[in-house]
Amino acid sequence: MTATYGRADLHMHTRFSDGRPTVRAVLDHAARRTNLQVLAITDHDCIEGALEAQALQEQYPFQVLVGEEVSSRDGHILALFIRQCVPPDLSGAETIHAIHEQGGLAVAAHPFIAAGTFGNQRIAMQGVGTLIGSLPFDGVEIENSTPFLALANYRARQYNRAHGRLAELGSSDAHIVEAVGKSYTRFRGRTTEDLRRAIEARKTRARHVRYGVGELAAYAGFWWESTRVPRQEVAGAE
Repeated sequence: MTATYGRADLHMHTRFSDGRPTVRAVLDHAARRTNLQVLAITDHDCIEGALEAQALQEQYPFQVLVGEEVSSRDGHILALFIRQCVPPDLSGAETIHAIHEQGGLAVAAHPFIAAGTFGNQRIAMQGVGTLIGSLPFDGVEIENSTPFLALANYRARQYNRAHGRLAELGSSDAHIVEAVGKSYTRFRGRTTEDLRRAIEARKTRARHVRYGVGELAAYAGFWWESTRVPRQEVAGAE
C-alpha cells in the first residue's frame, strides 16, 4: 500500500503581531491557493491569532495547531502544539523547558539569521545559531521562504546534519498571504497527530516552491510599508 504524505506550514504571522493579513485572510488563501493539510499561526509572543484560526478550522480543508514564535534571549523559537502562551525574554533552555512542560514541541526558527537593520527598522528575525546542537530542540527550520535567506537556510541544514540531526522542517514565515505555503514540511500522514509523530521520529522533509515575480513584488511592498517612519515621528512634521 502506497503511503500518503501531507504538507504542513508551521510558521506564519497575522495582524496579531507583525503580519499584514487577518487570520481569516491567511486561512482563505491557504484553502484556495495551497495544498496544505496542516498549518500553524505563530505570531510573536502571543497565541490569540492561533486560537482564532483553530476555532475556524472546521470551515477549511486542513487542520490548525496552536503555535507561537517565542522571543527568547537566545533567539526565536517556535512553540508548536501548545495550550498557553510562552513568555518572552527567557533563555533558550528555559523557553524550551516551558514549551515541553505543556506538551509542546520546540523548533529553532531561522537559526542562522543575524539581527540587524533594514531601512528604518531593526530586523525582527533572530536565530539561536549553534545552540541547535546543544539544546533539546525537537526540530529545526532548514527551509524558511523569506526572500534572501538561502545562505542562512544552507547553514542551518549543514550544521544540523553535522551536529544535531533534529527533525528538518520547512516553513514559510509568511507575513503576507502570497508567502503561505512557499516552504513546507512533508510528513507521512495527513493530520496534526501524524505530523507530531513524524517530527518526534525525525522523519520529516523540508521543501520549498519558488516565488513568482508578483509574489516578490508583494513582499517588497510589505517591507517598504514596514520600514517607513510614521509621519508624526519625522522631525519637523506637523
